[in-house]
Amino acid sequence: MAVATEGAPARSLLIVEDDLALQKQIKWAMDRFESVTAHDRESALAQMRRHDPAVVTMDLGLPPDADSVSEGFKLLEQLLAADPDTKVIVLTGQNDQKNALRAVAMGAYDFFAKPFEPELLNLTVERAFRVFELQRENRRLRELQQTEALAGLITRDPGMLRICRTIEKVAPSTVTVLLLGESGTGKEVLAQGLHQASPRRAGRFVAINCAAIPENLLESELFGYEKGAFTGAAKTTIGHIETAHKGTLMLDEIGDLPLPLQAKLLRFIQERSVQRVGGRQEIPVDVRIVCATHQDLPELVKQGRFREDLYYRLAEIVVDIPPLRERIGDAALLAHAFARRFAQQHSRSIGLSEEAVRAIEAHSWPGNVRELASCIRRATIMADGNQIASQDLGLAAPAAAGADNEFDLRAAREAVEKRTIVAALGRANGNIAKAAELMGVTRPTLYDLMQRLNLK
Repeated sequence: MAVATEGAPARSLLIVEDDLALQKQIKWAMDRFESVTAHDRESALAQMRRHDPAVVTMDLGLPPDADSVSEGFKLLEQLLAADPDTKVIVLTGQNDQKNALRAVAMGAYDFFAKPFEPELLNLTVERAFRVFELQRENRRLRELQQTEALAGLITRDPGMLRICRTIEKVAPSTVTVLLLGESGTGKEVLAQGLHQASPRRAGRFVAINCAAIPENLLESELFGYEKGAFTGAAKTTIGHIETAHKGTLMLDEIGDLPLPLQAKLLRFIQERSVQRVGGRQEIPVDVRIVCATHQDLPELVKQGRFREDLYYRLAEIVVDIPPLRERIGDAALLAHAFARRFAQQHSRSIGLSEEAVRAIEAHSWPGNVRELASCIRRATIMADGNQIASQDLGLAAPAAAGADNEFDLRAAREAVEKRTIVAALGRANGNIAKAAELMGVTRPTLYDLMQRLNLK
């Protein structure tokens, strides 16, 4: 019987092994799980579609060339593309650590060298089932908790997740929000999320780019105009501010707003009423204002190019959005999401190769998410096969040197442990007992850790 959390359906274990004797041995050792077997890539994919296994154990050396790992890596890529949550445990030869690390870098859950201890493999498989179910449950809970408004924002970066929480906190209020960040970082997505999470979601979300409209037209676009106000004003027309009544108005690139209009905008914010061009009537407007810019507004204030009083009115809540290059893991995450979206739009079955993902992670993305989306859209069209390669992206292939060490969990764990111990000893002024208490471990454990990490 497969391991599952309470209330969760039982999940299958898929065993992929071309050596039928070893396949039976693994199945017998894993008899506590609901297991199915496969001997090559095609049969493994068929079992994947039929049983939707939570955990897979697989050999990298598969027919038609069991002495090569190419078929195994191809299968690993296809399994994770079908369901990224699947926990794949790779079985390798004793001296094949390089390929094992490569598999982990591609997304494998763990690896075991042959011959393996059945008890240890059993424990690892059980843990993989539990992790699988916990991840599914966590995702379900996040979906329940996450504001539907922010569903369009794809991120796992801690900084961006904090920004999402900030947006959710300020959404019920009426405070003015200023979104700062480079072009293409997703300021409008956050502004729309703010609107959808607010009590104004039934009203309109109106966005206007202050840099995209000529200065002589911007005033009438914002505030509207009366019939006959100027040549060509054949009828009374309401502006964007009035259009957003009971909703949210986003003023993008607010740093490019001309000084005369800054004064008029400040008056609107203070009075909450507009006067159309050529009109004399004050028209009350109830609107939530969200502003965005890639410019340094305090610096513009110093230069006399932006009103200080307007800046303080707009900057009641300031949200600084990090560029894509600083968002941990988001480039690859977004790339996969865009690839799925554009493949569907173009009726194609296509994914990203390992080389393409590495190239995406290595690129600095000066145009941020907008540049990445454009790049993936082009690659989806230009790719010849069912995989996007680095040349399809137009990006340089990353250097292979040291790539395997990038995902060395042991080295990463030791580095974190060393930093934590050094910090705790510093906090405790060198007192071992106090440092151990701070870390939540016993004094002998701390001594052992220090000796292992050469900290004595």
